[in-house]
Amino acid sequence: MIVTIIAAVAGLIVGAICGYLIFRYVATGKFNELIETANKEAEVIKEKKLLEVKEKFLNKKAELEKEVQQRNQKIQQSENRLKQRELSLNQRQDEVNRRKQEVEQMQTRVDNEKRVLQTRQEELTQMQQKEREKLEELSGLSAEEAKTRLVESLKDEARTDAASYINEIMDEAKLNANAQAKKIVIQTIQRVATETAIENSVSVFHIDNDEVKGRIIGREGRNIRALEAAAGVEIVVDDTPEAIVISAFDPIRREVCRLALHQLVADGRIHPARIEEVVAKVKKQLENEIIETGKRTTIDLGIHGLHPELIRIIGKMKYRSSYGQNLLQHARETANLCAVMASELGLNPKKAKRAGLLHDIGKVPDEETEMPHALYGAKIAEKFKEKPDICNAIGAHHDEIEMQTLLAPIVQICDAISGARPGARREIVEAYIKRLNDLEAIAMSYPGVTKTYAIQAGRELRVIVGADKMDDKDTEALSGEIATKIQNEMTYPGQVKITVIRETRSVAYAK
Repeated sequence: MIVTIIAAVAGLIVGAICGYLIFRYVATGKFNELIETANKEAEVIKEKKLLEVKEKFLNKKAELEKEVQQRNQKIQQSENRLKQRELSLNQRQDEVNRRKQEVEQMQTRVDNEKRVLQTRQEELTQMQQKEREKLEELSGLSAEEAKTRLVESLKDEARTDAASYINEIMDEAKLNANAQAKKIVIQTIQRVATETAIENSVSVFHIDNDEVKGRIIGREGRNIRALEAAAGVEIVVDDTPEAIVISAFDPIRREVCRLALHQLVADGRIHPARIEEVVAKVKKQLENEIIETGKRTTIDLGIHGLHPELIRIIGKMKYRSSYGQNLLQHARETANLCAVMASELGLNPKKAKRAGLLHDIGKVPDEETEMPHALYGAKIAEKFKEKPDICNAIGAHHDEIEMQTLLAPIVQICDAISGARPGARREIVEAYIKRLNDLEAIAMSYPGVTKTYAIQAGRELRVIVGADKMDDKDTEALSGEIATKIQNEMTYPGQVKITVIRETRSVAYAK
């Protein structure tokens, strides 16, 4: 309460002092001077603002006038262009009218010429008829009789020419008989061989007793896990006595694991560190052995000048089986067959032997590839400077590319002979028959198919369709559809050729 009173008193005192000061200021006349000065400054400011506004207005007006002038110029230019187009269109219209008149005149002339030609044609026909009647009267023969005599004369002349032509062909055939005989022999042999089989993907390691099996497994399976990781295989330890199964699609990995197990069991020290050391050592030994195997093979076959990498690939074939047949043995056998056949046909046996040995190098690639093994093998051979005819023989031995020399079919034939000889390859009979039945069933599932035949040991499928149920275009589409379905639903060796046959048969009986 006291503070409020003090504040009120202070306010009254300040108000009184301010009032007193204002009174003194007015009384002295300074207040009027202040008002006059303020009015003058206001007038000056007003004039400045008016000048600024006028200047902005003039500038804006000039800009607008300039813009209007530019637009007028553009409008004038557009009008000029329109006038020019109108003039051009008028000229074109005149030209069209002129050409139309010319066409009409030309059509009139053509019609007149047609009438004249028709009249002349009629006159010519009448003249020909009169001439024919005169000729028949002079010769004493009718037109049909003259025609018959002319045909007989031409037949006799044609028979004479044909006999002469046949004699020439026979002489030429005798000259080329040797080359033709070679081709016929090769084509005949190509039809007799097939190759179907299954492939091994496991190896069995024999042990003396089950105690060794426990040491290989190790505490809580650590040894067998270390061996699987180091060798890249899967080891199956089951109740089979005195045996361990090594499973892997890569035969070299299986061989590394088998040799490593042999050394570990013989040494007796089996633990993860020792396993890694032995596996690394075996890999190096096996690589050297592969190179030595390749060298011995080329020396035994008398083949020289191969690139070292090709020699290493040949050595790798020892650890690869093709449908149950050792690939290196198959390659050696094919090479020897090629040399014998080339000698019989009068070709270069060394080249044939070289192509036969290298024909399956695409089956042992160092890297994964989607290419067929024949094409990949040709690519590898070309990379390592093999001659074009050798590369073509490698790439064409499964008909993926066109054969360019006689060397290519020789390799194809000998490859088939080596794979098809009794005991070379194996396949379970039930699986083989099932595969053939599945091929035929897939083709029979399509409408319009009347008969199917799986031939060439399942390497070719013949499909017969009704001629009244589909046309030639449908048969082309059908072969592609059947091939796609077989490729997606079945597993088979090599490749399957699908041949769709559409034929029309007409039968009549003479009684």
